Amino acid sequence: MAEAEANVDKKPEVKPPPGLKAIIDHLLQVYPEQPNPLQVTTLLKYWLGGQDPLDYISMYNHTGDMDRNIPPHWHYISFGLSDLHGDERVHSRAQVREDLAPRSGMGFELTFRLAKTAEELHQQLDNPEKPQRPPTWPANLLQAIGRYCLHTGNGLCFGDNIPWRRSLDGGASSKLQSLLVAQDPQLGGIETPFGSVDFCQIVGVFEDELEQASRWNGRGVLNFMRQEVQTGGDWLVTNMDRTMSVFELFPENLLNLQDDLEKQGSDLAGINADFTFRELKQKEIKEEVDFQALNVKCANEENNRPLTESQMKREEPSFPQSMSMSSNSLHKSCPLDFQPQTPSCISLDGIEITLAPNVAKYLLLAIKDRIRHGRHFTFKAQHLALTLVTDTVTGSAVSSKEPYGVVGYWIQVLIPEDLVPRMLEDFRAAGLDETCEPAQRVELEWPDKNLKIIVDQPASVLPMSLDATSLKIA
Repeated sequence: MAEAEANVDKKPEVKPPPGLKAIIDHLLQVYPEQPNPLQVTTLLKYWLGGQDPLDYISMYNHTGDMDRNIPPHWHYISFGLSDLHGDERVHSRAQVREDLAPRSGMGFELTFRLAKTAEELHQQLDNPEKPQRPPTWPANLLQAIGRYCLHTGNGLCFGDNIPWRRSLDGGASSKLQSLLVAQDPQLGGIETPFGSVDFCQIVGVFEDELEQASRWNGRGVLNFMRQEVQTGGDWLVTNMDRTMSVFELFPENLLNLQDDLEKQGSDLAGINADFTFRELKQKEIKEEVDFQALNVKCANEENNRPLTESQMKREEPSFPQSMSMSSNSLHKSCPLDFQPQTPSCISLDGIEITLAPNVAKYLLLAIKDRIRHGRHFTFKAQHLALTLVTDTVTGSAVSSKEPYGVVGYWIQVLIPEDLVPRMLEDFRAAGLDETCEPAQRVELEWPDKNLKIIVDQPASVLPMSLDATSLKIA
């Protein structure tokens, strides 16, 4: 009888939902000695009306392995960008094409590795039995990135870069003020009941490391950084006390990189940027098309779509506007939040494009390091995308006979091979280079191609969903 009463009083075991359990089980295999790590937990969950999309951020104590260039560090891992529950409370389970592997939620979680300070290491030696508490500012950093990703629907890929433009820890002393995205070397990726999940590790970098990752190849810069424990070592551990970039430590790397850039071109496929456009007319046209009309139409149609509960409560995040996209696929480089079904292409006689001054250097990169090598480049605003293509880019809607067109809310501009050297010469004559942000309006025109580019603050742009710094497409 007593045994029966004990069973009645026993509380039922609460099992974690399948997506959450899959990540927990994976982490138990990696950290079997830390079954209950410290966690930063969101009090009001995103699916209950809160603003933080990461339900939990676990913080593990990694002792390091100096024989393998891995310093002692804290390891932060997010829960929430993948589908933890499988009931569409956050992530809709949309129909996936048969040729694509299903991905859980956004298909990834965020991680971060923070090197322990000298003070923390001394405390550990002096009091090895005393538990240490990791800094919590990396959790705030991951939440900010998570808010951006979930709000915009833009995912992260290995090699992407994020120009944070401020110290990662909120202080004033560190030179690490930007981020690259790597694959977490310890966690890799897993399969869950709701699809695959990659673990994207956020890595703190210097401004010149970001610049070269933007111009050349994010993965290549990360590989340079892996070679020296000062710059992260094999596992790319972020050291907030680092004082020199990988290119200051090893100048020969920069020379090798610049040589590769000239020969092979850039992996940067586009950036988020303010722009406007209008048609340069030569003859009577079938349909009036310009930036303002198209942008308003897209916003109206998007606003008239039925919203899920999670979409209705999203706020616009504070996040860099020029983060990179690292896909060389033409269609993946146009990640529009809304695009009408089976849109037809409207051909334009000519086009005038206005780009913001803070993205002028990417115009030069687009022509010199992408178009010149037969690749495409995209400028993506909140509702619209503008892609420069060449004759060799497959899947584009424009051609040499009709070089300018609008497909739904996607503007495409074909740059012919014979125009590239003229454009580069005109850029140089106008003072545009890789480091410039013009203080005055710059107008460049090629009348025989009916193409005009203006570098100036675009007028009549609807409010952007990101703040005034700059996100990239690598």
